[in-house]
Amino acid sequence: MVNRARDLFDEVVVLVAVNSSKHPGTDEEERAAAVRAILPVEWTSVTVAAWSGLTATYCRRHHAGVIVRGVRNTTDLQTEYQLAAMNQSLGVPTVFLPAQPELAAVSSTVVRTLGK
Repeated sequence: MVNRARDLFDEVVVLVAVNSSKHPGTDEEERAAAVRAILPVEWTSVTVAAWSGLTATYCRRHHAGVIVRGVRNTTDLQTEYQLAAMNQSLGVPTVFLPAQPELAAVSSTVVRTLGK
């Protein structure tokens, strides 16, 4: 998803945010460091940031013009559409990128479970 976003935008920020309905086992700073570590070093136009507020607030404070969200299926799309409507009302539009077919079944919960 990040690589595809790089094709669309000059700069990309991977925002590692707090989701109160999920319990990742590490804080957002640790997760942000782990994300940065797996991204290629030559991707100098990509930064990783930890954040514990609204995504739209981060975007406004850091002059990010759009939110990019991946969707795996129609369930994701319904949920993401509601978030996009809220973020749009806060002044930040959302672009949806469909997951690559071979990754459509992968979720952060599955990845965490496999890593244990």
